[in-house]
Amino acid sequence: MLVMGIESSCDETACAIVNDKREILSSVVWSQFEEHRRFGGVVPEIAARAHLEQVDLIVQEAMTEAKVDFDDLSAVAVAGGPGLIGGVIVGVMTAKAIAMAHQLPFVAVNHLEGHALMARLTNDVAFPYLLLLVSGGHCQILAVEAPGKYVRLGGTIDDSAGEAFDKVAKMLQVGYPGGPNIERVAVYGDPKRFALPRPMKGRDDCLFSFSGLKTAVRHQIEVLGTLTEQDKADLAASFQQAVIESVIDRLKHGIAVFKEKYPDAKDLVVSGGVAANCALREAIENLARVRQMTFAAPPLKLCTDNGVMIAWAGLERFKNGKTSSLDFKARPRWPLDSDDI
Repeated sequence: MLVMGIESSCDETACAIVNDKREILSSVVWSQFEEHRRFGGVVPEIAARAHLEQVDLIVQEAMTEAKVDFDDLSAVAVAGGPGLIGGVIVGVMTAKAIAMAHQLPFVAVNHLEGHALMARLTNDVAFPYLLLLVSGGHCQILAVEAPGKYVRLGGTIDDSAGEAFDKVAKMLQVGYPGGPNIERVAVYGDPKRFALPRPMKGRDDCLFSFSGLKTAVRHQIEVLGTLTEQDKADLAASFQQAVIESVIDRLKHGIAVFKEKYPDAKDLVVSGGVAANCALREAIENLARVRQMTFAAPPLKLCTDNGVMIAWAGLERFKNGKTSSLDFKARPRWPLDSDDI
């Protein structure tokens, strides 16, 4: 079984081909960092135009790398949402065109499901497992029972962790993309210099909040006035530590709820772009060890958006007889724990 996956929901145009032996035959990712860098964040219209210019070339490159033809494919999968709707439409229409021209099954995949199932490809994790999904637009704790079957234990009530990283990076003027640059600068900082809040810490639920933390950083910047390089490093380190402690505290509650419902399940998976943060990953791995759970996470390069995760999620759905009709509509919002529009 051979499935192509196309991803275009934000600022990466990606295509990959995987098979049911858990082999990645090709993976091509074209990043738009340079197009958006001067704006300090992703500009939706620029992103959509860039996807349109690149997607055919990326698909062809993935086919060439995998040494296959369209007739060799079992199905074509695409991220059908959630995401920046202009980019999502580009990917969906490209996948539909391939499916129609070559009479292939079409599989619309929730972008978040790509992240959610990635550890099934890289670590062969069995259902059910506990998932912490942390990315630029999402921060959720979910029980993953099967492809298309998710139970949300908690999520953010305002900003995602990734969004907070990006906006704090912009305030500190350390460059775009925010997450990697905050982590890079934080290495040289003192995480104890600034007493930043730990949002939601101690609450008896699995909810996240990062808006107040972001505001606290802004207040510190206003108090300091002109920032030295050391100020930036200390603020970055203090902010990153606050995020880590908040996430770990929320995840402790998530583990307790999960174990109560699935007493025999032992896998803790972290996925999404923010999961590439090494300090956060190490803290979660330590928590898993203490709570006697098996930690699993995709390799760093497969935590950020890519075509492999869409191809694999599409393959999992296709194996379970789940395909989509060609009148599927791209979705800017699409809850992972519901198939409702």
